[in-house]
Amino acid sequence: MQYREVPKTGEKLSILGFGCMRLPVQEGRINEDKAAELIRLAIDNGVNYLDTAWPYHSGESENFLGRTLTGGYREKVHLATKLPSWMMTSRRDMDFYLNAQLQKLKTEQIDFYLLHALNGYHWANLQKLGVLDFLNQAKADGRIRNAGFSFHGLFQDFQEIVDAYPWEVCQIQYNYLDEELQAGTAGLRLAAARGLGVIVMEPLRGGSLGMSPPPPDIASIWQQAETMRSPAEWALQWVWDHPEVTAVLSGMNEATQIRENLAIAERAAPNALNSEEKKIISRAAETYRRIMPVPCTGCGYCKPCPEGVDIPNCFDTYNTMHMFGSPEETKYVYAIRLSGMISGQPGFASQCIQCGECLDKCPQELQIPELLENVINELEDSGLEERIAWGRKYLNLE
Repeated sequence: MQYREVPKTGEKLSILGFGCMRLPVQEGRINEDKAAELIRLAIDNGVNYLDTAWPYHSGESENFLGRTLTGGYREKVHLATKLPSWMMTSRRDMDFYLNAQLQKLKTEQIDFYLLHALNGYHWANLQKLGVLDFLNQAKADGRIRNAGFSFHGLFQDFQEIVDAYPWEVCQIQYNYLDEELQAGTAGLRLAAARGLGVIVMEPLRGGSLGMSPPPPDIASIWQQAETMRSPAEWALQWVWDHPEVTAVLSGMNEATQIRENLAIAERAAPNALNSEEKKIISRAAETYRRIMPVPCTGCGYCKPCPEGVDIPNCFDTYNTMHMFGSPEETKYVYAIRLSGMISGQPGFASQCIQCGECLDKCPQELQIPELLENVINELEDSGLEERIAWGRKYLNLE
């Protein structure tokens, strides 16, 4: 494993971090045996940065990590979690949540404590409530060692936040599709210039950039490269190519993913891509933007929908249809995945009543109700009931 330093502290973080938002699940809950095995596999192979947050897995991610990081594993890692910024109504709330997180994680100190999902609105509210005093106090009394923030907003807000406090780290969404989205490359360079360690989330854009095999239009582009790489390696190496990046988070939920990412991390280096390879990646980015109609990362922040719409699944199925050009096959997949015959809870796009609750939750600021209308128009035609009936017969559910 390779390590890069947090500039202000000298702490060495593994360039591959473990994101605990997409742990393996079983019947809607974390599959703790499998997830614990994966966490320990990663740590045993040098991963020393674990990232979680209050809402992940409906509040259970922190509890799970507290139970898992026993037997000496807690001492081997830098543990990061986050203050749920949107839930703060008072200065007292901040202490309440931090103290609860310390209990859930079964630790006396959080190594990297981030203000979660900041944008201009949440930052302004937290400032009014005294968040800077809270951070100073939490550092002084030892509950947190380093302070930072994760960000989903406009660059001008990012710039204001970076300059408002002596942060040790920040966390931004960054991949070869999102060079200009949110903080973007300008934010990466600004943070590095201010001496912040930069933690990158969504390097594979919710897994879309790591699909194997990739969509045919993308596969033909990768085949033009002199050096052959997997889709995941192209995406991860692109991020690690930036020397300003300290660590990259990956939400790994299979041992094969961990082993692949560990191998890629061993080969990764800053400024390693040549000019021709960068051009190839740019062509892949342009093609993805053309064939992937909904830039959803599958983060699940939009859930739960009050009407039960499984928004990430709707968009994932819709994107897959457009990327692979398989409308008839995808309609059957949609009928099975969203009818509830497997999950027990239907989540069709047509259940949306356009209440707008999801709009404030989406870090990507997607116009979700409008996009769901596109899903309805293309995947819920007059043959939907027939496909549901076929699915129930195919799965022996009749």
